[in-house]
Amino acid sequence: MRYRKLFAASAIALMAFPALAQENITWWDFLAGGDGVRMKALISRFNEEHPDIRVTATTLEWGIPYYTKIRTSVAVNQGPDVMTYHLSRMPLGLEEGVLDEITDEDLGNAGLSKSDFFEESVKAASGDDGKLHAVPFDIHSIVLYYNRSYLEGSRFLDADGKLTGIESLKDFEEALALAKEKGAEAPVTYATGDDGGTYRVFYTLLRQQGGELIAGKQVLPGENLEKAAKAIEVMTTWGTNGWQPEQAEYEASVALFTAGKAAFMLNGVWEVPTMVDLGKKGTLGFEWGAVQVPNLMGTLTTWADSHALAIPKNNSMSPEKRKAVMTVIGWMEKNAISWADAGHIPAYKPVAESDEFKKMEPNATYSALADTASYDPRSPIAGVASPAYDAAINVISPAIHGYAEPMAAAEQVKTDLENALK
Repeated sequence: MRYRKLFAASAIALMAFPALAQENITWWDFLAGGDGVRMKALISRFNEEHPDIRVTATTLEWGIPYYTKIRTSVAVNQGPDVMTYHLSRMPLGLEEGVLDEITDEDLGNAGLSKSDFFEESVKAASGDDGKLHAVPFDIHSIVLYYNRSYLEGSRFLDADGKLTGIESLKDFEEALALAKEKGAEAPVTYATGDDGGTYRVFYTLLRQQGGELIAGKQVLPGENLEKAAKAIEVMTTWGTNGWQPEQAEYEASVALFTAGKAAFMLNGVWEVPTMVDLGKKGTLGFEWGAVQVPNLMGTLTTWADSHALAIPKNNSMSPEKRKAVMTVIGWMEKNAISWADAGHIPAYKPVAESDEFKKMEPNATYSALADTASYDPRSPIAGVASPAYDAAINVISPAIHGYAEPMAAAEQVKTDLENALK
């Protein structure tokens, strides 16, 4: 009888303190490699710190497969609760109707406001009406990596061994010629046989001239056609002079730099962890650095994109679950210093401006690019895995290898993209 009474008392006590209700959040991303490792670690930490919210993450294939999956899942109301999204895809995402609005109330529930983020990233995350449809998580761009060994004793290294003296295309090409003389197999390497690598360099050179690839419903209107041809001409010259690799796939272009066969590399900030890891292992063999792509063509700007966190449309989540989703987003933003470790610049300014980030190198050196970033054109045919990228591999890459004159290539890009807009 005594044990029966004790059991009854315990049962009453359990009913007085019910188990904590848990919101289960479904998360989709496209993050592989070092990015994926870092994001999984962040999600694990969030789950440990929030017993009332459980994030279950799935990583899908990057590019067209991912965005096709998003579109089809939203159409049948089977999308995730939160997902990663490239801001360069924002115009197409809005046209397809796959992105829910992120309201000021939502941001408040996350402990965030629009003023917390870099202006260009908020603009890229918004529709033409100014409504926010994603929360920027980072700003990632191409940067100029350099191998100090090819520049020693030249005017291109300062007393601290940092890159200096490149303030024009003439300066840069002087440095490339010097590196060639010193035995560099590829004075500057980038993915010349890849859509993304070719597009990002081309777009940077175009935008540095003040050029517009797409303006409203027009492709390379007016003098923009000549500016596009000039960008292609510069890249062609680098090839003709033996300064860049021929038909280099992405992995090969990176290998040229990590093997010490290139003086410079034009590539994304996401390769910073590769360089750091090789340095720690003692297998790199040279000292390196990374800076914002210099002003080569008249304007200091660089191609950039952002990973962002978004909520799919056609979701049927309760207000409680939506608050939980925004709690996840807010926590990710405030803990983005771990994400910056992958080379990215946090879009959340309190982290980007923190003492901890300012000590993070080379990120802090090139972080000023966040204020001058050139996002892809606001068009449904631009952005990651788009017709604009297709034009880079189908037209621009062959042209810089001598298979078409720069102006003819620019005219073909214009025709192809005009057809895609129809």
